[in-house]
Amino acid sequence: MTELLYTTDSYVKEFEARVVAHVDGGVVLDRTAFYPGGGGQPGDVGTLSAGAAEWSVKAVKKVDGLPAHFIDSDLPPLGAAVVGRLDWSRRYALMRTHTALHILCGVVFRDYGAQVTGGNMDPLQGRMDFEFETMRQELVAAIEEAVNAEVAAARPVRVRILPRDEAFAIPDLIRTKINLLPEGIAEVRTVELVGLDLQADGGTHVANTGEVGRVRVVDYKSKGKINKRIYIELAEK
Repeated sequence: MTELLYTTDSYVKEFEARVVAHVDGGVVLDRTAFYPGGGGQPGDVGTLSAGAAEWSVKAVKKVDGLPAHFIDSDLPPLGAAVVGRLDWSRRYALMRTHTALHILCGVVFRDYGAQVTGGNMDPLQGRMDFEFETMRQELVAAIEEAVNAEVAAARPVRVRILPRDEAFAIPDLIRTKINLLPEGIAEVRTVELVGLDLQADGGTHVANTGEVGRVRVVDYKSKGKINKRIYIELAEK
């Protein structure tokens, strides 16, 4: 098993680990802060090093349930002690973006009762689909204003890992049309924007909505009779 440092602390930028397995083109570590992608959030990139040797981590993806760190050169040997370093500017941009999408989801659910039908993100930009029959510029402007009010409110972001039964006793924990949580999972990680949004989520987030910065709704489209897409962008920090 790999200790997943990002599940309890999204701000780990550097860590020590040991190579415990090789996969085709990559390595599995006994602990990692690299997020392997999922829930619309891309996986992390960065480096592994041991003494003077350094390897570029080009992608991190789950293989047989464990995060594998893919490298475009010879792999560090089994048992090697390595130091992992994230591309922090990219990761932090994704943390801000992921939290911004939670704010958007929370505002739309609170104010309009619309569920999420899909979403995706890249650093500092993302999109989310909602169950709206109609969407117009005035509605989008109101949503953008409400989202930025929640950024300004600087709400704490709280992460907890709960037993499955306790998590699923929370009303509206799943805001998506399809429940993506595997049936056999014993524990559920929840992310709460205190006072606004509480969802099951495995990704990385900032500690306070104020860290997100101003959110701009840059476009919206109809993707079906009751499926409307909202695009957002964040400024560099």
